[in-house]
Amino acid sequence: MESVEMKVEMVGIHEKRLRKSLSKIRGIEKIEVDASSQKVVVTGYVHKNKILKAVRRAGLKAEFWSAYNDILHAYASGSSRLVRINNYNFF
Repeated sequence: MESVEMKVEMVGIHEKRLRKSLSKIRGIEKIEVDASSQKVVVTGYVHKNKILKAVRRAGLKAEFWSAYNDILHAYASGSSRLVRINNYNFF
């Protein structure tokens, strides 16, 4: 089983569109959506490019999640939490 993390630009109503587009794909076990950080985690037996293609076909801007997105989210939220990536501390 594979977990795919994506950054998807969305507002409240886009979550329903996102879930509907992903529900049509066989092999997806679980979909987790964090609207505040615009992070979507899809778990299942599906290739990650197929998931990305389905989200983009639904009309949403999406890309694979990277460590850079964690840093941006921590900075934008103004939190004082510590982000650790490859033994380097940020904030």
